[in-house]
Amino acid sequence: MDWILSPWPWYVSGPLIAFVMFLLLLAGKSFGMSSNLRTLCSLCGAGKKAQFFDFDWKAQRWNLIVAFGAAIGGYIGVHYLSTDTVVDLHPSTIAELQAYGFESAGKAYAPSELYDLSALSDPKALAILVVSGFLIGFGTRYAGGCTSGHTISGLSNLQVPSLIATLGFFIGGLLMIFIIFPLLF
Repeated sequence: MDWILSPWPWYVSGPLIAFVMFLLLLAGKSFGMSSNLRTLCSLCGAGKKAQFFDFDWKAQRWNLIVAFGAAIGGYIGVHYLSTDTVVDLHPSTIAELQAYGFESAGKAYAPSELYDLSALSDPKALAILVVSGFLIGFGTRYAGGCTSGHTISGLSNLQVPSLIATLGFFIGGLLMIFIIFPLLF
């Protein structure tokens, strides 16, 4: 039973992801979480306001099932299959984050200084969340998909634009963590 409660190693989870991608390829589908948001917006009538959302969402119902499954799977994973939800960080990383003001580093899954509801009353944290949310939404649309869509599905389909997008995601992440993040905190 302990194997269920501990993180699965790459040699188990990797082939499972590859198997799901193979099934999607056979079905002629491509995976990406941002597609789920587009489908949900279309379902709610956003197609009347923006042409991007004006499509037959019923043909993409399976996307909504994926999103629902991800939410339910995450809930089950956290509440029933996890013994410790704290991210295992190196002590020097914890010390560096705490120097930036993240006292919850090494004690919580996500920094409560940014993701707790009380962060909404802090203008700096609120501005960071709004701007980063906008940039993620814009970037997802501009790149034609999100990190999961390009990196998992696009690379599985050997798509060169997905390789370029994935390289951009990693370069952007490195720039953020080593240049922009220290300037913000």
